[in-house]
Amino acid sequence: MTRIELFHGTSADGSTLTAAYAEQSEANVAFALAFAGDTLPRFVHWGRPLSAPETALGLYDAQRPQRVSGALDDTAWPSILPTQSESWSGASRLSIRRSGVGGGVNGGVELFCRFAVTDIAVDDDPAALAVTVTAEDHEQGVKLIWVCELDASGLLRQRARLVNTGADMLEVGGIELGFPVPADASEILTTTGHHLRERSAQRQPFTQGRFEKASMVGRPDFDATLLLSVGEPGFGFTRGNVYSTHVGWSGNSLLSAERLPYTTGVIGGGEVLFGGEVSLAHNDEYATPWLYGSYGEGLNEVASRFHAYIRNVHRVWRDRQGIKAKPRPVILNTWEAVYFDHDYDTLVALADKAVETGVERFVVDDGWFGARRNDNAGLGDWQVSQDAWPDGPKSLKALADYVHAKGMEFGLWFEPEMINPDSDVYRAHPDWVLQPTPNRLPMQGRFQQVLDLSNPSAYTYIYTAMNKLVGQLGVDYIKWDHNKYVTEAISPRTGRPAVHEQTLAVYRMFRDLKDAHLGLEIESCSSGGGRVDVGILEVADRVWASDCVDPVERADIQRYTSLLVPPEMIGEHVGASPAHSTHRATTQEMRMATAFFGHLGIEWNLLKEPQADIDKLAEWVAEFKRYRDGFAIGTCVYSDAADPSVRVDGMVSPDKQQAVYRFTQLTTSQTYPAAPIRLPGLDANTVYTVVPLGISRDLEGIGNGQSELNWWNADGVTMTGCALATYGIRPPALHPAQAVLFTVVAQG
Repeated sequence: MTRIELFHGTSADGSTLTAAYAEQSEANVAFALAFAGDTLPRFVHWGRPLSAPETALGLYDAQRPQRVSGALDDTAWPSILPTQSESWSGASRLSIRRSGVGGGVNGGVELFCRFAVTDIAVDDDPAALAVTVTAEDHEQGVKLIWVCELDASGLLRQRARLVNTGADMLEVGGIELGFPVPADASEILTTTGHHLRERSAQRQPFTQGRFEKASMVGRPDFDATLLLSVGEPGFGFTRGNVYSTHVGWSGNSLLSAERLPYTTGVIGGGEVLFGGEVSLAHNDEYATPWLYGSYGEGLNEVASRFHAYIRNVHRVWRDRQGIKAKPRPVILNTWEAVYFDHDYDTLVALADKAVETGVERFVVDDGWFGARRNDNAGLGDWQVSQDAWPDGPKSLKALADYVHAKGMEFGLWFEPEMINPDSDVYRAHPDWVLQPTPNRLPMQGRFQQVLDLSNPSAYTYIYTAMNKLVGQLGVDYIKWDHNKYVTEAISPRTGRPAVHEQTLAVYRMFRDLKDAHLGLEIESCSSGGGRVDVGILEVADRVWASDCVDPVERADIQRYTSLLVPPEMIGEHVGASPAHSTHRATTQEMRMATAFFGHLGIEWNLLKEPQADIDKLAEWVAEFKRYRDGFAIGTCVYSDAADPSVRVDGMVSPDKQQAVYRFTQLTTSQTYPAAPIRLPGLDANTVYTVVPLGISRDLEGIGNGQSELNWWNADGVTMTGCALATYGIRPPALHPAQAVLFTVVAQG
């Protein structure tokens, strides 16, 4: 049942009570809000559906705290936007200041709002059950419009709009929304990282106080945590109640977990704004990014809700554009094959090898434009270089035509938001660069500065250049890169910080290009995985998880990226050995198995490889194509293994009739041979046959078992889903840095 209802009653102290209850039964999630009189609502429930929704009213009295000594008359009990007027004594979650006209007595004065609810409304659209609360502080001249939605996947999201109803300017410093979590959610899981090692998991107790991860470089960045998750101690992928939150924003943001001595925990976050970045005139408004919340029994369920939501966003967009869904094309990207050494004959030969291995999209990376023979110069001059392509656009068009004639799509690299000071565009328009003062540029990164896309002239130049090339060359795919931190980001046009407007401009350009060229796909790359969030995922068709394609490193990079991103939207490439980023040597089987569940690609100079390796790669690509349609709609699952040296993950079909799992032996283990591994995600009562995938059946060279593994053959073994999830199955004994794939198929 899908339902949303309002209930009215009376509190134990005689106050008028109002409650809103929303439930998505198929997703097995519900939430309830309740408030007394005109106070802001509080979440009184978030989790499995209530058997009696009207008890949402009773939950208000059941959870309301007593007054205690040494505090205010009302004990802190956080509402949807807690302020000091309701006894909140934690970090400020609403920071606004009133700027008087002409710098008068009210200039820059902090406002302490006490919002009174004036309206509450519900929307019963099954796709997204919504509650909208309107509240106002008439004396301060501030209106709040807060929306909370529960979509069909069970994903919860909320955002606020702040309207200046006063006469003077209103400066917005920040709005941080949140979700309350129960007292037994006492462990925090986040990720940390750096370039070439994104999304490394870390855990810590959820103690009294505040834990915060902020991203202040104009993008989420490598060290950002895609999700901030809290749950029962020891929660994992398959076990433990867990609550996760995410800010869907590609600019500056933070995620936090906070607990006061008076309250249970609150998790949430929002956009981080610099002083003067958002200034509202009378009746102007500021809208926060969406703050997402996902509940589940284990992280697998949490992730499945994000995947369903993001997949649906893209389905709706395709339907609106009249674009038919297609399998994710296998990609060859030229970066680690040739770097800046662009040459028509070399790339044509590489395209021939790509076709031979089953590649369907050929992407020309950095180095085709301007004076871009290295990363020192030319960025921003989006004209085809005659140094690399003697006939300019005609030469590159000839390559694009050759690629298309071979039955492949043609892709091209851009970095639209950045510029080299050593470029024609910078010399002509130095005022197009974000900079703290007219006489000082921000610290460079990779010889780059940030182009001010909040400047309409700069935006028009970039869009016009890209739009022309996409049409002229027949570009099917853009690899959109973003390699410099956005720091000291003042727009010379306005004299104000511009990260907020820059982020909105990026979203707009993605949409403008895709609207102008139906079927165009765009990848979000940011020095690898530096910009991965729901905001960019709503406009991009895939993300590049990391510049590191070493499969040992990628095992966890991809695992924790897929807590948010559906695997078919994660660029997972087969690279060279030794890997360019780590110099670690790995087998071809390990590299191909590690890339098998994602958006498969090749980052490898095939012109230097023996034919036997090319043939093996073609065999794996063909096998991937057999399964990729199922992966694009399947459920991504991970197993909780006590052994830290192994990884178990899989893709299960929506009807649970078949699945493909991967077993990876990252390092040597204390257990020898490896202990049985559990296979989550299957139907408990269904009988399945488990067999090695054909391309993984041969263990010679990758396995170190001294006898045959009984079930590792074409006949496999038959077990119930319950047995596979409870007792598991013995994997083959493998050397370190090896992986195998096997299938699970329902009988009958």
